[in-house]
Amino acid sequence: MTFEELLSKVRKMASNVDVSGVDFLAVQVNITGSNGGVFYVEVKNGVLSIEPYEYHDRNCEITMSMDNFNKLIDGQLDAVSAFTLGKLKVNGDIGKALEFAKILK
Repeated sequence: MTFEELLSKVRKMASNVDVSGVDFLAVQVNITGSNGGVFYVEVKNGVLSIEPYEYHDRNCEITMSMDNFNKLIDGQLDAVSAFTLGKLKVNGDIGKALEFAKILK
């Protein structure tokens, strides 16, 4: 899967997400590997945005391989387990990373 295909998949999944209970969330996602890239997920004023850019005023930053991120969004990998096993790295507010994981479900 290419980075563009992953971004398209995440955007399609996000179109069905209810973010009405989320105040503000800004997470940068770093996908590692040969097909890697960077995008951010932002919830602001009840609107969910996903863009292929770095987000400098983010709450947190997560880093994963393409394969593990796909497993995470497909429900085949639990975020807490991935973090514990070192498959998911978090830099910043871990609480916001957990909130992000709930949005993915």
